[in-house]
Amino acid sequence: MGKSTTAGFFKDAGCDVWDADAAVHRLYAKQGAAVAPLSNLFPKALIEGAISRQVLKHELQKNPDLIGQLEAIVHPLVAQDRQNFIDSAQSDILVFDIPLLFETGADAHMNAVICVTIDEEEQKKRVLDRATMSEKMFEQIKSRQWSNSRKCEKADFVILTDTLEHVHVQVDNLVAKLRAVKDA
Repeated sequence: MGKSTTAGFFKDAGCDVWDADAAVHRLYAKQGAAVAPLSNLFPKALIEGAISRQVLKHELQKNPDLIGQLEAIVHPLVAQDRQNFIDSAQSDILVFDIPLLFETGADAHMNAVICVTIDEEEQKKRVLDRATMSEKMFEQIKSRQWSNSRKCEKADFVILTDTLEHVHVQVDNLVAKLRAVKDA
């Protein structure tokens, strides 16, 4: 349980939710906007007309210096996908599930920022429980991100993801608070 579970609770509360990871999946899929430019940079990652995330991870592990070039291609495309979501959204509250919000400067485009958090030991355990994640990959990703404490300090709201029930209560309370402020 983490940011995706929390985003699901916001969706259940009637908010429109945009997921950056899902946007990347769309961009990497056949005919996705990132396929051509990424296949030039990572030719091995092009498989059956789509970008293989597994091959891409492997290529980035071999050459981490290419991460900046990858981000220069993908981040503007993700930003466009996010704008398309905003233009078509129907809810009074829009929620953006963005793993690198502060690191990419996307927080500047938000009215408020929520940090979904758990202690570092539990975070590491949850991430390493994923079949696709190794400790080396986790440390590599973590080294490029702000610390959890720094994100929480900068956020307008913090949701502790200790239990599903507690997350649900926090989300419902926050949605009610945001709607009350909006309606005032």
